[in-house]
Amino acid sequence: MDNQRLILFIVFSFALLLLWEAWQGQHAPPPAPGVTAQAPSGAGTPPAPSTALNAPLPGQAPAGAPAQPGIVKGARAVVETDVLRATIDSNGGDLRDLELLAYRETEARNRVFTLFEEDPTQPYLAQSGLLGKDLPTHRSMFQLNPGTYRLTPGASQVEVPLVWTDPATGVRVEKTYVFKRGSYEIAVRTRVINGGTQPIDLTPYYQFTRHSGAPRGSSFFLHTFTGPAFYTEAKKFQKVPFKSIEEGKAEFDKAADNGWVGMVQHHFVAAWLPEGTVKREYYARALGSGLYSAGVMLAEGVLAPGQQKVFTVPLYAGPQTQKLLEKTAPGLDLARDYGWLTPLAFPIYWVLAKIERFVGNWGWAIIILTVLLKLALFPLSAAGYKSMAKMKKLTPRLQQLKETYGDDRAKLHQAMADLYKTEKINPLGGCLPILVQIPVFIALYWVLLAAVEMRGAPWLGWIHDLTAPDPWFVLPIVMGITSILQVKLNPQPMDPMQAKIMMIMPVAFTVMFVFFPAGLVLYWIVSNILSITQQWVINKQVQGEETRKR
Repeated sequence: MDNQRLILFIVFSFALLLLWEAWQGQHAPPPAPGVTAQAPSGAGTPPAPSTALNAPLPGQAPAGAPAQPGIVKGARAVVETDVLRATIDSNGGDLRDLELLAYRETEARNRVFTLFEEDPTQPYLAQSGLLGKDLPTHRSMFQLNPGTYRLTPGASQVEVPLVWTDPATGVRVEKTYVFKRGSYEIAVRTRVINGGTQPIDLTPYYQFTRHSGAPRGSSFFLHTFTGPAFYTEAKKFQKVPFKSIEEGKAEFDKAADNGWVGMVQHHFVAAWLPEGTVKREYYARALGSGLYSAGVMLAEGVLAPGQQKVFTVPLYAGPQTQKLLEKTAPGLDLARDYGWLTPLAFPIYWVLAKIERFVGNWGWAIIILTVLLKLALFPLSAAGYKSMAKMKKLTPRLQQLKETYGDDRAKLHQAMADLYKTEKINPLGGCLPILVQIPVFIALYWVLLAAVEMRGAPWLGWIHDLTAPDPWFVLPIVMGITSILQVKLNPQPMDPMQAKIMMIMPVAFTVMFVFFPAGLVLYWIVSNILSITQQWVINKQVQGEETRKR
């Protein structure tokens, strides 16, 4: 197989892998009814802790029993800051809706992006509660002063207090949401006052309840991970697919005294971030009807009668901005997942961000970075392109050998080997240098795909968002033309069928790239143009060397 076919084969295989992952995400079989012990409910069921933390919650629905249907609504508080608009419900003190004001929906640019939402069939909620007898869970009704809580000019934060009391036991629980100016981090402060006569075993839990579907605006051709993620110092970042939870095969570190639990989707992440070294237990459960919960339980100790205790757990709910994630919590930056190429992708993004800061435009930064990568890899790629140029020169003679020996493949291969030896050409000589480059460009691909910093970022003219497809299909068409030129410049396969496939592939890529983000297509175009230029120059050099030899 010549170098050109090797490159196209690898690229095409990579594209097929993306399509397969997308198909799996779109067409995975729905959860079988009755598989899990928990019945469908938008609000989920309080987690059943292990004996390491607490006894099961009295009154919890037994296995197979129906839970309360739907999501119960109570009094509402709407919080408005400079970056967020949140809705808190008195029923459980859930965070039911969360809009990120600086971002827009991919498919509807006039709509503010919504991370959490109280959709009847596809909810995504942040919930918290306490396990134990006569303590409030995320289904308990709190007292809440309804209305709008605005971050006033000059104020650094705004608080929303909720109160739950049990007159029979004398226990009082105060849950307070604290929103800070310019921050996607929301502090959930809980104060428990034991006014009764019995000690209280404090086991607070914090969880997300979410549907298993991909976020709105997701492309079939670009599969990105959506689902729970856990981080501990021992096991580091651990993604848990919804399918693994459904099948009971989810693998993650379930007990630790550090770490966090999150829910990851393209460009955004929500994470409960317990502080300190309090013992914690992580869990992930299927609730049925395509709903799942993932969370953490904390061992806050025993609260004696007459005592009170305050504990705070921050909730980050916002964009996967590199610097913001790095300073928020250890390991949270790994939610911006580059896969197995993360060690290579991080420095590539660092360089890209530096270029953008200098030129002030992500589109031009992509172009400059692609040029710099091509220059850095020039010695490697030149060897591959030189081998291609020599192979192209031999194409007519190879075709003659095929016609001479017909179906006698043994003699044909021997004659081809003799020809390569005579001409001092190694047909695989350029393969290794080109293979070395492939991880670099795939890493750049994932960098461009994951960079939320480009969301809503324009390039020029009609490109108003580098993370959205080209609305006029100009870039995909240009990419297709450059791909065809690139195929023309390289040796043509001797097999007519393979030659046709080589010409069909650029067309297939063009159709596929119609759905790709404009930033990715721009990178591909620039890479193609530089490759064409380099191949053309090397072809001329090889032709000149042959002329001088004669």
